Parts: sequence; C-alpha cells; structure tokens
Amino acid sequence: MKPTQSPAHLSTQSGSYLPDDVTFLLDIVDKDSINNVPVPQKEALIQSGKKHYSDMLTLEQAPSDTHKRLYYQALQQGSERMASDIANLAHTLHHIFAEQVSSTNPLILVSLVRAGLPIGVLLQRALQDTQSYDSLPSVHYGISIIRDRGLDPVAMQQILSRHPKSPIIFVDGWTGKGAIYGELVRSLRVYQQTSHPYYNNIFHQDGHHQGVIPLVTLADPAGVAWLSASDKDWLIPSGVLGCTVSGLISRTLFTEPAEDLTYGLHRSVLYHELLSHDCSLDFVQTIDKQRKKLQNSAKILPTYDAPRYTTQALIEHLAKQYQISNRNRIKPTIAEATRAILRRDPERVLLAEAKHPDTALLRHLCQQKNIQIDTIGNEILPYQAITIIKKC
Repeated sequence: MKPTQSPAHLSTQSGSYLPDDVTFLLDIVDKDSINNVPVPQKEALIQSGKKHYSDMLTLEQAPSDTHKRLYYQALQQGSERMASDIANLAHTLHHIFAEQVSSTNPLILVSLVRAGLPIGVLLQRALQDTQSYDSLPSVHYGISIIRDRGLDPVAMQQILSRHPKSPIIFVDGWTGKGAIYGELVRSLRVYQQTSHPYYNNIFHQDGHHQGVIPLVTLADPAGVAWLSASDKDWLIPSGVLGCTVSGLISRTLFTEPAEDLTYGLHRSVLYHELLSHDCSLDFVQTIDKQRKKLQNSAKILPTYDAPRYTTQALIEHLAKQYQISNRNRIKPTIAEATRAILRRDPERVLLAEAKHPDTALLRHLCQQKNIQIDTIGNEILPYQAITIIKKC
C-alpha cells in the first residue's frame, strides 16, 4: 500500500509535516556528517560506556512490505481509539487553558522528538479546528530530549524568548519506565524557583498541581504523566514505525550547547531518500478525519499532582529476575519493545499473551531476526510486551 498526500518536498523546519503542523527546533544535518554505526558495534560501544547512544546513529532503512502491512492493520484497528483519545486530550486542554491563553499568548505544545511528534501534530490540529468547541490558540514545536543529557536547553531558550507569557506543555507518545519524565524533571529544575522569570511558563497548574511537570501523553503505563488519555499499553499505530511516521527525521544526536545558549541545537537527519515510503501526513490525516466523525462527546480527563510510578516495582523485579544491572536494557511497552528490535540488539522478548493481536508485528520481527520469545502471562501487566537488550 502506497502512502498518500506527502508533500512534494521536505523542509528542515517541519520535515514531511505541513508548516502549520509543527516547527522543528533541531539542527538538521546531512547523513554523511554523522557516525553511521552498525547495530552490534553500537550496542558494544553503548554498554561499555565508550560512547553515548546520542553520539551515533544507525541510519534507518525503508520498512519491509510486511512491516508496512502490519502498520496499516494497526492503523485500521486503532484509528477510532486514537481519535477518541486525541479528542479527550484536546477537550481537557481546552477546559484547563481556555481562560489563560490568547492569540498573542497561545498554548505552547512542545513535542519530544520523536515519539511525541505524531501526537503533538494531532493535538495541534484538534486545537486549531475552528469547527470544534475545543479550538484554542496554540503553537507546536518539536525539540530533542536525550536520556542522561536532558532536554535541549538551546531549543527551550528559543521557545521562552518567543513566547515569554505563554504556558508550555510537553507532549510524548507514551511512557515506558518513566525515564524521559526523569529527564524532564532534571532539565526543568533550573526554572523551579518561583522567582525565576520563566517559572509560570512551565509550572502553570493550579494550586494543588503547583510544581508538577506538565507532561501529556497518549498512554501512561508508567504512571508519571500529568495528563494522559489512558494508562494502557496498546498498539499505538505511530509507535510501530520510525522516521516514516515521524516527519522523516531521525532520532536526535547530542550537541554541546554554547554557554550563553545562542547556538548548539541537538542534531537530526532528514531522510530525503525515504520520502516515497513516508506515512507521516497520511497517518495524521487518517486520525484527524476519524476525530471529526466521532459521535460521542469528549471527556475531561483527570490530571495528577504527583507521579505514581505505577510500574517501578515491576521493573525492579524483572531486573532482579534477569540479573540486569543497567535498567536501560529493559524496554517495556509494545512501542518501545518494537523499536528496540528495530534499533538495538535484543536478547529476548517477554509477552503477556502468546497471540495478542497488538503484538503481531513484534512477533513477526522476532521470527524474522530469530529472537527468543517468552510468554509469561500476567506477571508483566500492565505491559503487553517487554524487550530485554542483550548484554555485550
């Protein structure tokens, strides 16, 4: 099946999305300028501590026909659920921010590249829908966050300089262990004093939510998001492809920022050569069209004044059971488990059910790459799948 409605050309500002969908605050570089490292070598360098994962990249290839077919199955299967989740998130954001924002001080959506991008674009479209009660002035940026190295401070400074009186929310696709939430906490600590000039941009919630990181996700099994559509691990269609559902940009690479934060944006590659395989706009338009057809009224979702760390004990149990000292080797959720198989060197995959329809692609990839699957039942719930990275 061939993707449709991709733009005729790509932009360093928005990739294969439309200019109104998102603005990337990334340094888009040529793929020849980065370290293209084969997966086994990359794994050895990461685990030995000789290189950080954000210092190198394994360039992505076009997904196979089977992979694309399973993606389209996931899209068909999950489009209504995802549309409903986006509608509920947009409705909740309208409820919270309608009296705080204006055309001069819009709500700022900051998507965490890459998994947050498709969700952020969908939220931006829902909030910009003038036919909807939930329309809201909003601007959408995509910026980098890297485990151990944090949120791109140069990108944050640019956003705050452009929108000094706007509230900011951070958008991600899902939570796995809660590691990215931890990076947000560390990165945003600099703004946490109430005397800081940008305190209210980030810590803008009402009294009992004061000081909470405003992280918004589609799914939050880890129990760390301020606002999420659900806490379930399910087959999020945008989670089973890489760049071809994320505006054709790569995972981000670290750049040391200038001391005064005037330059040093994190880097990313734009995959021009994969344009004919790109599903990014088709995906967004499919879900957005489904959202507009929904019959049920959108719901106001709960927000949380503190992280619950719902699955922390489970991660610790698995680490002990499989003798894993580095928790980064544990990749929970269907989306993270799938991405780990595509990008890393897995030892095994743990499933809650042997033939759950949401893990069809995951099982196909395991069979293709001869990766061991262990079906262990309710022990790993609420996760449906977990990939364990091989120890080098």
